[in-house]
Amino acid sequence: MLDVSNDVRAEIGDEEADRLLAGDNAPGAYDCTSCRTPGNTEQERTSTVLFVGQETAVLAFAHATCVPSQVVPVSEDQLRGAVRSITGEDTAPSYAPPVPAAAHASAPHFPAPAAPPAYPAPSLASPATASHASAPSGHSPYGQAPVAQQAVLGVTSGVVLVGQEARPALVVEPTAPIIRPGSAGHGDEFLQLLSEQGFAPVVDLGRPPAPNPGWSVLLAMGRLHAVLMPAPGGGRPVAWWQAHSPMPLSEGWRSAVGRSQKVLVYAAAAGTIGTQPREDQLRAALDRAAARGALVGATMPLAGT
Repeated sequence: MLDVSNDVRAEIGDEEADRLLAGDNAPGAYDCTSCRTPGNTEQERTSTVLFVGQETAVLAFAHATCVPSQVVPVSEDQLRGAVRSITGEDTAPSYAPPVPAAAHASAPHFPAPAAPPAYPAPSLASPATASHASAPSGHSPYGQAPVAQQAVLGVTSGVVLVGQEARPALVVEPTAPIIRPGSAGHGDEFLQLLSEQGFAPVVDLGRPPAPNPGWSVLLAMGRLHAVLMPAPGGGRPVAWWQAHSPMPLSEGWRSAVGRSQKVLVYAAAAGTIGTQPREDQLRAALDRAAARGALVGATMPLAGT
């Protein structure tokens, strides 16, 4: 009951694809690469998901109800982490038959309205529920921090109550002001730059933020890998933020995203939210930021849905 998309077939070749469809190389039991719950290729529809790095590729499996069969470009470091997980050096078993090496990958880049240069994404690794991670970066998603203080992007994951429903959320906050490329000022333009990319002001956390077309969240093997945005000029989405080390997510967070297939992504200026160790404290900080008009957000689907 495998689904092999045309893109995956083109990467692994017709012979390997046909063997998979015939059941010769199908794993039988597997852990879904999206929701991390068990699946079985003989009992339920299953998608083949090919993670492609600069030099290697790994084939994984997911419930067809979670994600469709697709090719996902990732960094080589992320792929090594996936292989460690698959071979048992991590706690998440999976299956990876040999597939041809792939020579192409999508390098992360972060275009701004003024087209700033590309920069390496910050490395974020975090315990998941109401947890926080930060990493230095020489640039920001759409601008740069003043030279005197290097920008650090923090990402917090947590489950927040929206109406009567528990929803998975990510909160992005730099620790230094973000200015527009080429600007000589020192004011924080982070929210304005995000607004120009489709994020909307959040005034009431009782309702989910509006969708931002073309943006999505990439989860794989139960971890956060990237936030994707539309590619300039069209084509396959590119990474707005990409983790060097995939970010762990709690079981509660993964369960919530499994129900909704969507993630609420909030962003605030430096010093607005801070590090919040508990989800109730995170929600209170978000409420305060929304009341001050200092919060933007977007609802994003999982990549490929």
